[in-house]
Amino acid sequence: MNISKTDIDALNATINITLNRSDYQPKVNEVLTNYRKTANIPGFRKGHVPMGMIKKQYEQSVIADEVNKRLREELDKYIKDEKLELLGNPLPKAPEQDLDWSSDTLDFKFDLGLAPKFEVKLEILKKVKRYEIEPDSKMLNEQMDYVRKQYGKLVSQKNPLKGFEITAQFRNEEIELDKSCTFTMEDVKSKKVVSALKEVTTGSIINLAGKNFFKDDSTVKRLLSLEQEKISELNTSELKIEIKEINERIPAELNQEFFDKLYEPGTVKSEEDLKLKIKEGLQKQFEPQADQKLLNDITEYLVKKTKFDLPADFLKRWMQTAGKEPLTPEAAVEEFDKSVKGIRYQLIEGKIIDEHKLDMTFEELKEFAASMVQNQMMQYGQKADSTQIDGIVSNILSNKEETRRISEQLMSDKMLTFYKENAPLKIKKVGFDDFIKEAYGKA
Repeated sequence: MNISKTDIDALNATINITLNRSDYQPKVNEVLTNYRKTANIPGFRKGHVPMGMIKKQYEQSVIADEVNKRLREELDKYIKDEKLELLGNPLPKAPEQDLDWSSDTLDFKFDLGLAPKFEVKLEILKKVKRYEIEPDSKMLNEQMDYVRKQYGKLVSQKNPLKGFEITAQFRNEEIELDKSCTFTMEDVKSKKVVSALKEVTTGSIINLAGKNFFKDDSTVKRLLSLEQEKISELNTSELKIEIKEINERIPAELNQEFFDKLYEPGTVKSEEDLKLKIKEGLQKQFEPQADQKLLNDITEYLVKKTKFDLPADFLKRWMQTAGKEPLTPEAAVEEFDKSVKGIRYQLIEGKIIDEHKLDMTFEELKEFAASMVQNQMMQYGQKADSTQIDGIVSNILSNKEETRRISEQLMSDKMLTFYKENAPLKIKKVGFDDFIKEAYGKA
């Protein structure tokens, strides 16, 4: 057996493999002998079929199987031993003429797409903005009011006024509506409806037009849980509304009892302390959006500014057979054009991971998955001990698709941390509305 590599250029090469009959014939003989022992051929006792008949019937297909196995083994070993960095998988070149399986030597060629050599320079990221979103005073005050109302008390009132909470049953048989919800005058659009509501008391039943009752479709969907088709029907329907409750929500007083309900007792002692805590909470809430924007911008910038070529023609040919379904040459070109940015960033990311030793360990993956499980359970007010969490994590990581998804998320987090700590990013503090406008061009 002989194997060698011929470089075509920096990104393409060919591997030549010559197999001698002695490289595969012993295994072929072994397989044929086993066939003879088990073959059921009319006219012959089991195990007594002439070897010549076995060879005539099976030898060529067995040779083909064993040659292909040997080729895969030798090719994989050569690539590993020579530390070749490939894109895609080796592509077999079709022989110029049909193979003669009886020949003493068999020649094979495989095309390779080689990974490019390049450098990743983090200093090019100095123009990338790292947004730090700062909630403004209006947002802080709104959040303060929301929390105070949430922990305040409800006082029953005779008639609804601005800001009062009205709990009512909404009914309409034609659109199959029978829904209880709580709303305020601020959710109502029609002045006629507002006037009518001011006159109701608990227990009142009134009939009002559905059109323009609520200020917009999103409010209708939120309060009455109607799909768009039903919302359209609502606009031509009449609503039967039964008033269940009318309440004024009195905000909680800013005192120590209130502070200790919100946070660990003694950690908040004044209104200023409370605003600071709320600010920290909002910043943490905004951080994932800022982080995702940062990672997207870094990815775009590195792909744009890190220059290297790809073995494009090879990759287009490889993509024709790489998926579950074969692609036409035209479809492969289209797929390559869609994938090229992702391929380039994978190479850049791989280079950074390798050079800075950012590979994840299985222990890191387990810890990360455990943290995700714990956080999710906390969101639903659930608690679990370490044994329960370990069991859930073990179950999750037994699923290949889940393991891949969590691995990608962990690596994304590691890359984000690396960029924050090592890239010369341009930090910019902005309010949330300004962030949305500047980052996404939306007011």
